[in-house]
Amino acid sequence: MNIAKWLKKAKKPLHLWCRGRYLRGQRAQFHNPTLSVFSSNCVGGCMLHDLKARFNSPFVNLFLNAEDYLKFLADPHHYSGLELQEIPADTGYPVGRWGDLTVHFVHYPDFATAADTFRRRLARVDYDNLFVIFSERDGCTYEDLQTFDALPYAHKVVFTHRPYEGIASAFYIEGFEQADCLGDILKWDKKTGRKIYDRFPFATWFNGEK
Repeated sequence: MNIAKWLKKAKKPLHLWCRGRYLRGQRAQFHNPTLSVFSSNCVGGCMLHDLKARFNSPFVNLFLNAEDYLKFLADPHHYSGLELQEIPADTGYPVGRWGDLTVHFVHYPDFATAADTFRRRLARVDYDNLFVIFSERDGCTYEDLQTFDALPYAHKVVFTHRPYEGIASAFYIEGFEQADCLGDILKWDKKTGRKIYDRFPFATWFNGEK
């Protein structure tokens, strides 16, 4: 039976079959399941989900603006010791105050669920096996890129909307050059089953490879 007939019989769209096949290949290359990931938005969590890795970090299904994320990265141990407080907000999703940082829990039903999940995952962070992801959006400036690039993390990457020769940690994502910042790289091509962030070799990068 050829693939087209099998897919029709299984009632599985071609793009989902392609996505599944692609991710199986990614998982076969991934050999660091205990890693922790800091990410300014949902990208890091989506990558971990693709690899079926445990969320050993609270930075899943949420985002921080660029300024707040960089504050956190400058002193994560300080913020990890602070309580998370709810902020009344007309956003359609819960919002928390973490010291002087604002955390947008965009994919949580209520603050109690968000805070409980956040605290449990925060306790799992392994600073000796840490990977840091940033995106050039949510108020990110060139100065923020420079600040991120100077942070003393062994494994870090910032996804940018155009190439920057002076930013060693930058990974340029094509297609957003006419915009002011990086667009939504969670979008995907249903013909190929690939998401925009798949252009970055995250499975092998999470192994600690350059």
